[in-house]
Amino acid sequence: MKVLLDKKENIRSLFSLSVLLALILLTACLGDHDGKMDKILDNGSVTGKSRYEGIMERGKLIAITDYNSTNYFIYRGEPMGYEFEKLKMFAEYLGVNLEIKIENDLENAFEALEEEEIDLIATGLTVTRVRREAVDFTEPHTTTRQMLVQRLPENWRKMRTWDDIEEKLIRNPLELENETIYIQKGSIFRNRLNNLANEIGGHIQVIESEDKEMEQLIEAVARGEINYTVADEHVAKVNEKYYSNIDVKTPVSFEQNLAWAVKKGSDSLITVLNNWLEDFNNSITSRYIYDKYFNNPRSVHRAKSEFHSVNGGKISRYDDIIKEISEKYDIDWRLLASLIYQESQFHPEVKSWAGAFGLMQLMPTTAEIYGVDSTSTAREQIEAGVRFLKSLDAQLPDDISDTTERLKFVLASYNVGIAHIFDARRLADKHGRDPNLWTDHVDYYILNKSDPKYYRDSVVRYGYARGEETYNFVREILDRYEHYKNVIEN
Repeated sequence: MKVLLDKKENIRSLFSLSVLLALILLTACLGDHDGKMDKILDNGSVTGKSRYEGIMERGKLIAITDYNSTNYFIYRGEPMGYEFEKLKMFAEYLGVNLEIKIENDLENAFEALEEEEIDLIATGLTVTRVRREAVDFTEPHTTTRQMLVQRLPENWRKMRTWDDIEEKLIRNPLELENETIYIQKGSIFRNRLNNLANEIGGHIQVIESEDKEMEQLIEAVARGEINYTVADEHVAKVNEKYYSNIDVKTPVSFEQNLAWAVKKGSDSLITVLNNWLEDFNNSITSRYIYDKYFNNPRSVHRAKSEFHSVNGGKISRYDDIIKEISEKYDIDWRLLASLIYQESQFHPEVKSWAGAFGLMQLMPTTAEIYGVDSTSTAREQIEAGVRFLKSLDAQLPDDISDTTERLKFVLASYNVGIAHIFDARRLADKHGRDPNLWTDHVDYYILNKSDPKYYRDSVVRYGYARGEETYNFVREILDRYEHYKNVIEN
């Protein structure tokens, strides 16, 4: 953690120094007539902070990506996706947390960027001249072509040769004259199809879907609901593995660059992004992540699983039980699911080195209080864990009044024991922090409760604790919970 904070401070210091030098030079050239040079020109307007400084100060990167089977989804309880993994790595590079917002309507995504609700659009955005006038693009991370998605002939399996099938397919874009093509609203595909219609001197009816994104339109072709759509080649090829009756081999464009986008004028952020991308794009990790989502045959099995949030919508095979118990005890079932994933990844047979067992990883002494053991059913184990959570909540003082902060105290108590949490609260109070706030207050002392400087303090009654585990336990559960809320209905 200290290394992460040191890295973060170094980045801030270097950036602040560069800004200071720039301001000194500007003052020398133009003069500072009113004696005030405390504003920084960035984001295309005069503001108090650059976008990069704002991210570092808040300690969080806020990015939009699209929710589909490749870029961002939940699989067997774990957040995954091509763009998600890259965003996570970039946030770690900065030393900040990551907040994901999902938006499949590109117009809404660009508006959110312009209104400064987000820092970054992290999707496969095609780089165009028109878009360059509205946003700043990073260096390209991928190249692609726009491909026509069409359905194979109804009786294609019975045809004698592939040439017989080819005769029924469009291979020359000229043949699209007078056809109807559905595309994702706000996508670059409309411009290309309009240009194509002009090139062939004919008419192509283009319908922008209000409620379906690229992959959903591909599925609509496969189901026979529409005849044609257009998709980026790498996405089209992945979906061709899912649907055996579609063809994606007809290009309707030349190679095009794909990149992330930031608000126009965000010079500091785009510089940091490009520095990171230069190393990432040339790394083995970059190739591994791309292959994982676009070339790995296992992606087909994953996408068709009932535990894939896009197609199956389930987090685990215990969802119904978790929902029932959560409703009984007035808890968001997705929060409980995140806790269970953290403890056991939904494997009831798991047993820890310390003797904790089952889905909720209850210690034997605690489990005995609630009448369960390793032979108890999943329902019994989960309900015992929830009752334990409620008991911990009841033991915390009413002074912890903020519900979000209180939840963090409950989760921490579940992990390390409430006695150590009371120790950390006393340490916070002694050192001038707020004992009723977890983030940036009590969490600091639980994180450092393995340090003799703190666990030997006179206010500490229960000694040493592996606080880093508890600190990460709370953060990871709540982070995963936010991902669940993004894509799983309550």
